[in-house]
Amino acid sequence: MSTQGIAHSRWFGAALALVGSGGVAAAWVAVSMVTASQCGWMAVVAALDAAFLLRLARAPRGLARMAIGVGATILAVALAQWGIVSAHLSGMLGLGFADTMGKLGPSLAWTLTTLANSPADWAWIGAGLVVAAFASR
Repeated sequence: MSTQGIAHSRWFGAALALVGSGGVAAAWVAVSMVTASQCGWMAVVAALDAAFLLRLARAPRGLARMAIGVGATILAVALAQWGIVSAHLSGMLGLGFADTMGKLGPSLAWTLTTLANSPADWAWIGAGLVVAAFASR
């Protein structure tokens, strides 16, 4: 594979993993709303999804692929937590889900996320980052 092909697949892998983060975050929000819990275990699903998408895109092995996998997992966690908070607030505020996501500030989102997640949820999120590092390398 030429140098240009390697760079292309790295960028394609990164783009695919980042788009996948949005998809797995949406699934996480849906599962969270159905089960009425934070579902921290979905961080491991997000990590495995990112690793799978990077391998599917044939991103070259190494530190860059691992960093992209961990970054995609962090993005999925952040989007999911933002979405879960927005979903809970949207009914109380009388706004739609998308409107609430746009109006929600980072300080309130962080405060409500820290209050809602149990120590087990935080452990699952940490485990998801570790899984992302190992599965994406």
